[in-house]
Amino acid sequence: MKEIIINGSPMKCYPLTAAQRLHYYTIKYCPFHQVLCIGTGLYFKQDINFDVLKESIYEAYRRMDSMRLRFVHDNETDSVYQYVVPFEERDIPLIDFSNDSEEHAHNTLRKWTAEPFERYNSPMNKVMMIKLPNGYNGTYLKVDHMTMDSSSIIAFSRDVIEIYCSKMYDFPMPKEMQSYLKAVEKDLEYENNSAAKQKDEEFWKAEIECENEPMYTDFTGMGRLLTQRRESGNPELRSAVITSTTLDASISVYHLEDDASAKLMKFCTENRVPMANLLLMGLRTVLSKFNDDEKDVSIKSCIARRGTLLEKRSGGTRIHFFPLRTIIEPEATFLEALQIIQQEQNKLFRHANYDPIELTMKRSMYRKFAPGASYESINFTYQPLTMKQTSPDVPDIEYKSFWYTNGVAASPLYLTVMHRPEDNGLNFNFEYKKDVVTEHEMEYLYYYLCRVLFRGIEDPNRTVGEILEMI
Repeated sequence: MKEIIINGSPMKCYPLTAAQRLHYYTIKYCPFHQVLCIGTGLYFKQDINFDVLKESIYEAYRRMDSMRLRFVHDNETDSVYQYVVPFEERDIPLIDFSNDSEEHAHNTLRKWTAEPFERYNSPMNKVMMIKLPNGYNGTYLKVDHMTMDSSSIIAFSRDVIEIYCSKMYDFPMPKEMQSYLKAVEKDLEYENNSAAKQKDEEFWKAEIECENEPMYTDFTGMGRLLTQRRESGNPELRSAVITSTTLDASISVYHLEDDASAKLMKFCTENRVPMANLLLMGLRTVLSKFNDDEKDVSIKSCIARRGTLLEKRSGGTRIHFFPLRTIIEPEATFLEALQIIQQEQNKLFRHANYDPIELTMKRSMYRKFAPGASYESINFTYQPLTMKQTSPDVPDIEYKSFWYTNGVAASPLYLTVMHRPEDNGLNFNFEYKKDVVTEHEMEYLYYYLCRVLFRGIEDPNRTVGEILEMI
């Protein structure tokens, strides 16, 4: 912790955490800072008292101190620090799109999402109250990823709605949030050469220096790796670079029907399989299929790091990405393969506090990677929470939620799977760089992903080899 004079007053400032440095690393080498902007909308088909809603937003601001997070550049050390300002009443405008088309409204919100925040000594979020056509009303929230992740966004949005329901319908007030800075202090204690960090370091060192090097598997097939083997003159090359000339990005969403989604959830419940692992099984099997039935497949898996009450309710950004590598023989059954994934995921969970950037740099140096090379072609995250699942006191009112693209992306392909609010079905959100991935290729990937999932759950004793032949 360091005391820095900001606007004439001394402020307690803290170094960035590993999760924040991951995002800071992105903007350090990216000219488009909107890459860290996340825009979301939550709209209810109901008349809303906007005066009460504004009061509820202010109250939620007070309760979640990570919403009042700022960054400062310290000239003395040429480092970035973070601090939390006392509660402030910022403008929360009401924007009326009710007489416009819904397409125009959402296009406008996408445009706003692509406007970056001022980086230092400035608010890192914006909340607006929104009137949409067809009787939908609610809020639009834009945040900077260095201050919030998807868990934080859902927690804040849930808090706003529960406070609103408490004021309007005399429901109980939601429980208080936890201290963001206390969570930061615990993260920084870990980083200060703690015994836990040393243990994690030993684990990741062994993973990096394993004898059998991982194999790159691309979402478009073997072409990229084969080309780079030829160009490098190394026929044994096992890593690849996904080159990109632009950061222009978009999001395509594929909707799995509610009854089909329910079948997947039923399978997970009956077999005690986390949904994330089932989806990872589908994804890694497709990558295997596309890459000559390769047994060794790696995916960059998102770890939320929200295990304790402090972590769950303190806001901020806590996501770390780690390589999930699985080697699955074709003789393994679908269920046995899921158990292998579970074992590998558990390893990640146990060592997930380690700095992902440090891991990436060490792996690159040890394997003598070309700049930008990797074994993973896809980033994956599963977001299980919806407003209905997390807020039993909220009235059963029709609503819908949106995640708006900011127009650019750091990763070639990032798959986020979420539940739809209206029927709990699964949405597959593919964020992709336009010059690396085509929409046809994503449709192809999604089609085969669904084929793997349903061939597997209809007979979990089928072998992976049989499923690969069937699809």
